[in-house]
Order: sequence, then C-alpha cells, then structure tokens
Amino acid sequence: MIRAAFICALLAGPALAQDDPAAAAIAASDRLEAASVMLAAATGSRDQVAALTEAVQAYEDGLVALRDGLRRAAIRQQVIEGQLAAKSDDVARLLGVLETMGRSPAPLLLLHPSGPIGTARSGMILADVTPALQTKVTELRGQLEEVAMLRQLQNSAADTLREGLRGVQTARTALSAAISDRTDLPRRFTEDPVQTALLIASTETLDAFASGLASTITGQETGDAPDATRRKGTLALPVQGQVLRAFNAADAAGVVRPGLVIAAQPRALVLAPVAATVRFRGPLLDYGNVIILEPAADVLFVIAGLAETFGEPGQVVPEGSPIGLMGGETPPVDAILTTNRVTGAEPRSETLYLEVREGQSPVDPATWFATE
Repeated sequence: MIRAAFICALLAGPALAQDDPAAAAIAASDRLEAASVMLAAATGSRDQVAALTEAVQAYEDGLVALRDGLRRAAIRQQVIEGQLAAKSDDVARLLGVLETMGRSPAPLLLLHPSGPIGTARSGMILADVTPALQTKVTELRGQLEEVAMLRQLQNSAADTLREGLRGVQTARTALSAAISDRTDLPRRFTEDPVQTALLIASTETLDAFASGLASTITGQETGDAPDATRRKGTLALPVQGQVLRAFNAADAAGVVRPGLVIAAQPRALVLAPVAATVRFRGPLLDYGNVIILEPAADVLFVIAGLAETFGEPGQVVPEGSPIGLMGGETPPVDAILTTNRVTGAEPRSETLYLEVREGQSPVDPATWFATE
C-alpha cells in the first residue's frame, strides 16, 4: 500500500489532473489495494474460481496501470529537467538579479545618479520588470516542486510494486488450486488417454492431429454443445496483449503459420473467449502446451504457447474461465523501475499462438475475434 504520508505529500503538490502521471500512479495503487481486498474476500466466495479470476485480473490491470503511470512520470520528469537544463543560463541570471536585489539597501535601489527624472524612470522600469521576475520565479518554483514530487513518486513506488507482485502471485497460486478442485463444470465426453497418446505419436502436423481428435473420445458425446456462431467477429482475445503477426504472416525466419501471434506479459492469465468444450489439453508437436476449445460444431480454437493449462478434455468451460497462464518470469521491482525510467517499455516477452479452424481448414482468426 502507499503510505498515508506519501499520498498527502503528493496531494500537497500542484493540482492533479486526470491525465497527470502522479494522479494515474495513485489511482493504479488504489486499484491494487482493491485487488488485495478482492483476494481476501475470494476465500469465502461460493464460486472461488470466478472470484479469484477477478482478483488476478484486478491485480494485472493495476500493475499495468501503475507501470504506465510510472513510465509517464519518468517521461514528464525528463521533459522538465531538459527544459531546466536548456535555460540554465537564464535561471542563473535570474537568481543573480534576485540575490543582488536582496542584498542592496532600499534607498540605493530607488535613487538614480541623474536625479529625480532618472529615479522616476528607473522606478517605472522596476515596476515593469518586477512582475515578470515574479512570474519567472513562480514558474521555476513550480517546475522544481513537480520534479521533486515525481522523484518521490518513483522512489516510493517500489513498495507498492512489491506488494502488488506478491499479491498477484498469491492469487494465481490460489486460482490454480481452486481449478484443480473444481467439480461443477458439465462434461460432454470422456477422453481415452491411450488413443490420445497414439494420436500424438502418429501425427506430425496440427492438421492431422485436429482431424483425428474424434478418435480420442470414449463413448458418445452427451449434453448440449456450445454454439458461439452468433458471436463471430466480436470475441476478445484470450490474453491481454498486442498482435505481433497476423494470419499467414511470415516470421523472421520466413515460417508462415495460419494463426495470430500475440505478445503478452509474463505469467498473464489466459481466458476462454467464449463458452466452449475442451477437446485437448497438453504438450503438442512444437507448439508447447496447447489447449484446444470447440466453441461450436466443427470449429476449433487452438491456443498454444502456455506454461500452464487448466481444464480437462470433455469439460464445458464458461466464457471468461481461466484456461492457462503464460510462461516467463515477472521482472523484479528494481528491473521494472529501471525499465520504466530508461525506455518506458512495457515487458511483453511471451507469445501466444491462436489458430481458428473451421471444418478441416484454418481460417483468419479475425473472422471470430475483434483483433483491433
């Protein structure tokens, strides 16, 4: 949490607008505190998975907002310091004039060697110059106070970041445990693990594996299958991030894949974009950990590149349900602060692969997802 004294010190500075970096950072800290309250309340919730998912999302949003606020604060500080450095000569002259005026006796400032007319003229000049000097002094004082406030904000952010990172890790661990103990999801079929292993061993492409999924089911499918066809084109991406490569775009090595590559933050939560049946979960070919969802008949969402996957084949997961976590390691607090100060970059070192298949062929995920 941000200490009360720190908040008071910030609020005592210049007025904070909605787009002010300091105001944004304080608002983000409030969101992290709210996430902490949500995490504490989740342990007594009737639907722990939903409550913990909300807490993890609140932590992730708060951390992103705090990093953004700190990045903007660092940029603002650099701008002000650059302005002060550019007019350092003017500031030095201003300070020299003020120091001279402060040391000189009042009569010497008011009398002019040429007599009363010169004295009157110098008085008029002094009357014109004084407001300008006061304006410069006020402007300089405001800039120096803002720089001091921004430095205090960034120096005090370490505790807030540390608590936020610790809280989100606790929430993710609790979420994984709650999902493992979950028994309330409907199940449409039972997987035959032997047939699944044989299918994995005998296929060399995702096309071949997807076409053989029906052979991994024991018995007949039961219950109503989800049908998300009316949601085509409106679904949110499974993870918060940025699309790096579009459908059929080549990577740096010239490899073309019929799906999206999405850059995401380390350990980011991956959610089911819509209610769907889990068709497969586990390591597959060179895609890493994969989860395959069926949101409608003859439609598959292949989501690959996760460090952890949640759910069991045959289960119907609701929209927004956690289906995995991205890999990677969250940078330590010092690294986050240094990155924000130096480059302002938000770390998105992990990549998620998303492929949509209709029938036996991949289609552009943009036909299902709002990629913009």
